[in-house]
Amino acid sequence: MKLLFVALGCAKNTVDGERMLYLLTQAGYTPTTHAHEAEVAVVNTCAFLESARQEAIAEILELAQQKQSGKLHTLVVAGCMPQLVKDEILVEMPEVDGIVGCGRVEEAVEIINNAVAKQRPVAVDGLDSPVVVGERLLSSSPASAYLKISEGCDNHCAYCLIPKIRGPFRSAPMEDLVTSAEKLVQNGVRELIIVSQDTTRYGEDLYGKPKLAELLEKLCEIEGLHWIRLHYLYPSLLDDRLIDVITKQPKVVKYLDIPIQHVDDGVLNVMNRPDSYEQLDALFAKLRGKIDNVVLRTTVMVGFPSEDDAAFERLYRFLRKHKIERAGVFVYSPEEGTPAAAMSGQVDETVAAERQAQLQQLQLDLMDEFNTQKIGTTIEVLCEGYDAYAECWFGRSYADSPEVDGKVFFIADGDVNAGDFVSVAIEDVVDGDLYGEAV
Repeated sequence: MKLLFVALGCAKNTVDGERMLYLLTQAGYTPTTHAHEAEVAVVNTCAFLESARQEAIAEILELAQQKQSGKLHTLVVAGCMPQLVKDEILVEMPEVDGIVGCGRVEEAVEIINNAVAKQRPVAVDGLDSPVVVGERLLSSSPASAYLKISEGCDNHCAYCLIPKIRGPFRSAPMEDLVTSAEKLVQNGVRELIIVSQDTTRYGEDLYGKPKLAELLEKLCEIEGLHWIRLHYLYPSLLDDRLIDVITKQPKVVKYLDIPIQHVDDGVLNVMNRPDSYEQLDALFAKLRGKIDNVVLRTTVMVGFPSEDDAAFERLYRFLRKHKIERAGVFVYSPEEGTPAAAMSGQVDETVAAERQAQLQQLQLDLMDEFNTQKIGTTIEVLCEGYDAYAECWFGRSYADSPEVDGKVFFIADGDVNAGDFVSVAIEDVVDGDLYGEAV
């Protein structure tokens, strides 16, 4: 039976989708990327923001039309959105034949088989179940893979739905993660990207204290693994022990994704974030001082309730002071069911958009400065493929994470393959991307 799997959302959702896809192919389903060929379609949804839910709804409705005009006879909605609005899906989308929530990934085959049998299964419980680390059918670059080390979140930030969607914080056993990483490397993966909702808290629930540093040391022992990249490091638990491992282990790339959301103490307090300006300022200064050539990535939110001009200016100055090379700048979105949505002091949408534009321009300037400094240097690049339009190879440096950062384009005289690490002499910068020649 031909299966179309539509993957939406974040890296954590990608891992869930790859696990479901593996289980379904083992059960006899044949993946296809063509909707007109599919007999069964699964839409793995995101629900973090209203915009993500609207994107998922559009995908579902488009496939619903396929049920009327093509081979498609079974449509299943999976992932985050059913955790919030399963009743609406069931009532307003009669074309949907079944639902697989975030906590029932391991039972995807049984649930989808029941959907094929028109039993209309609804499975959205299990959000406190242990984290299973199993084999996956990778959908990303063959040389790069995400390793999800925990599930859920206990932070309860005022703007965030993740605890409702994904449940409480649960870590995967360290031995399971190492075994999974070893299998990925045996299958050709050269870069592991560590992801979770709260990466620095890893192991606290299982071992009584955070164990990310120990996990990294074990992963660094895997032969054939070249890069380990860290995403979603909450600043409050980024301690000296972890910084020391990041600094000393050559396989851990000096690229740290640290979501701060804001730096103004008043805004952070309303957000229910545990940090302060003083703590964040000290942390970023420490990272710059201890880790040579570290590239810092963060996400920030403008227009959050109570953010006045002074608070925004404090955020702007912080990003400029610390020269954050990579920053995602988002306008606050009031999500129904979060405390922030009911708060007073909502910021005018036009004002929020103007603040976003200012930070994005600052970010462009900082990125241009960073990239210009690379001209004349030689950097290591993980080759991802050949661009026929540009007539050259492309890949990523340690400073670039998949999907969110830039590329390095290069020409090469000898044989180059996707997954190879190549030394590239940087000669130019064009539209935020580096250009050079393999040496």
